[in-house]
Amino acid sequence: MSNEDAKVRRTLHLRFTLPTADTGQFVAMIKAAAPFYQMFGNAQVRLLQNVDDPAKLIQEIEYEASEDWELSRQHMASETRMQVFLQTWRTMFPGALEMDVYQIV
Repeated sequence: MSNEDAKVRRTLHLRFTLPTADTGQFVAMIKAAAPFYQMFGNAQVRLLQNVDDPAKLIQEIEYEASEDWELSRQHMASETRMQVFLQTWRTMFPGALEMDVYQIV
């Protein structure tokens, strides 16, 4: 298997707070963005809502990507599609957005 074919499995957590506890608009955005998430490679998306503070959410994206592509986070951040997606996030959720990437150990 060449490096180009090597895949890595990652879990991306996006933590943020909505302006209100109404998740309707956000859930609609996630559904509309489904094709975008496949840019990550075989992505599965979940939305978790804090039981004690319903405006706080975690979006969890599990994906599989080429090892070469995944290791170049700067490349991913500079992708036009990623920039448009992040700008949409910033428009909808003006508060802080925390992002972490995890791997299975």
